[in-house]
Amino acid sequence: MRGLKTIIFLIISNTFMTFAWYGHLKFKEYDWGKNLGLISIIFISWGLAFFEYLFQVPANKAGFRGDGGPFTLVQLKTIQEAITLTLFMVFTIVFFKTEKLGWNHLVGFALIVLAVFVIFKKW
Repeated sequence: MRGLKTIIFLIISNTFMTFAWYGHLKFKEYDWGKNLGLISIIFISWGLAFFEYLFQVPANKAGFRGDGGPFTLVQLKTIQEAITLTLFMVFTIVFFKTEKLGWNHLVGFALIVLAVFVIFKKW
């Protein structure tokens, strides 16, 4: 159960972080965002990042083996990175329609998924 909670919280956390890091690139397309200065954009992104931390910290706490969770620190980081890249790909396709994901992006992502397998494999 803690493993599932960890993964769900990491998905929510990474969704907020993806919008904090890259969502502002779309602000200029909206009336309210056309004249925002860099400081305003930074504060909006920090506001989103606050919600990212509300889920990231509990996810790591619940998932970390040292706190009774099922994952090692390396496994937690690997899960987080795989989720980040998955969400980033979806975000890119949905919100940045002019960006195209090529075969090299997909192969690179497949290698990351392979890395997850290798890290979790008991040798």
